[in-house]
Amino acid sequence: MQSAFDKRKEELKEFSEALEKLDIRKKDEAVKKDAPNDLMCKCSKCDKLLLKEELLNNLSVCPYCNHHIRLSAKDRLNQVMDEDYKLLFNNLEQKFLDFPDYESKLNEAKEHTGNDESILCAEGKINGIKALVGVMDSYFMMGSMGSVCGEKVTLMAELAIKKNLPLILFTCSGGARMQEGIISLMQMAKTSQVIGKLREKGLYIAVLTDPTTGGVSASFAALADITLAEPNALIGFAGKRVIERTIKEVLPKEFQTAEFNLEKGYIDKIVNRKDLKETLALLLKLHRYN
Repeated sequence: MQSAFDKRKEELKEFSEALEKLDIRKKDEAVKKDAPNDLMCKCSKCDKLLLKEELLNNLSVCPYCNHHIRLSAKDRLNQVMDEDYKLLFNNLEQKFLDFPDYESKLNEAKEHTGNDESILCAEGKINGIKALVGVMDSYFMMGSMGSVCGEKVTLMAELAIKKNLPLILFTCSGGARMQEGIISLMQMAKTSQVIGKLREKGLYIAVLTDPTTGGVSASFAALADITLAEPNALIGFAGKRVIERTIKEVLPKEFQTAEFNLEKGYIDKIVNRKDLKETLALLLKLHRYN
């Protein structure tokens, strides 16, 4: 039979545990109440909690696993270009096809990003060296290439030829924009042709970021004089699972990463984001731009 002392001891233990749980609950509530919702974020690769301010100061690169978090086009321009760059070719006319809800989705993307298309074009300087820079934005309909995107790339290349300026394009795309059908696929040939003309006259550098896939990877992203990439960027045409089902083979784990493409000779160098501006400036100097 349990003694009165043992029974009382168990009751006190249960009471202490209840108080401890209550105290923890109060602490949790205090943390939730006092901590701003936008103070912290989590790395999508290693799941580490990060201070947003610290992450921004590190150019949106995880300090624990070096994961290069996707940037908006505006953030990218601010990182690689000197101040006072000028935006080009805004608000080009959009050619709509009879695709359900396309116009509303396009307007939603414009409102969400503040951009008029999936690529932002600018003229300015990189460490004092004049250059034209185009940046694709994955937050605008997954960086898909439609008629306006293709037209902007074309206009940038033509301007580079006219002004004898180097052209740098940051690619980040899910491929051709399905809502524009054959018109979007035509941009592959259109951009490839104008890039060919540019390479006869000047310098074209492509920086492949995560992800660079589909029609973009099979056109102007693959035609640069110098091809750079960010670490672990996904680079390829069709998806890995599609390829595996087609060829009935299991592909390597690192297949379609920047590191895999570097090993196979598809790209020239992998550059960490913190070194990207200096690397681009050095390449421009080596090619006698000023």
